[in-house]
Amino acid sequence: MSHFAIDQWVDFTRGITADEERARMSTHLEGCEECGRLAEFTDKLGRVYSSSAAVEVPEYALRLARAIFPVRASSRPKRGNRIPIELIFDSFLAPAPVGLRATWQTGWQGLYRAGDCSVDLRIEPELQSSRAAVIGQITNHLVPDVDMSNLAVSLRLGNQLVAETVSNRFGEFQMEYEERAQLKLCIHLADSKIIQVPLKKITAEQTGAVAGRKVSRKRAGGRQ
Repeated sequence: MSHFAIDQWVDFTRGITADEERARMSTHLEGCEECGRLAEFTDKLGRVYSSSAAVEVPEYALRLARAIFPVRASSRPKRGNRIPIELIFDSFLAPAPVGLRATWQTGWQGLYRAGDCSVDLRIEPELQSSRAAVIGQITNHLVPDVDMSNLAVSLRLGNQLVAETVSNRFGEFQMEYEERAQLKLCIHLADSKIIQVPLKKITAEQTGAVAGRKVSRKRAGGRQ
């Protein structure tokens, strides 16, 4: 007796088998235990698949999974496509406000220029953890109306992809990740050019120490 293969039973379960073949397979099931077991297996598999597809995974869970597990490894972008960047503002280097007795930074903020684009970044470390979140926005400072939505934004360690997302209609993006040295933020523009920004590795304790040094310098200046 000839039997039907498992791929045929998968099609049978999915209901995409031609009517004539489906009738032959149904008749075959009446006297074949081996194919009956295959048909029962593919039927159970189809029910599991359907129930899994109906479950909507929350966006925050997807974001955390992308941040924890590298999605894929791809080739390193060509150097010729990278746009030179310039650091315009660094919150660690900003002087403390005059007359303020104490300050406390809970993160780092920076502003970069890359060609016609501005990249505003903020890194917020988690307390007592090596994890952090990077929040950013990319804009065209020469032509503010340029659409900056759906740009691919990723965190890379060498040629390894650590996390990825896309910008929203305001050019904003956010990712959570495990802090490591030599991480780079990559923004892929619509014209195949790439902006790469090295991410600072900071902790909550570091931000407080920086704030403390600013206050100490201010007090020392007041005693002179």
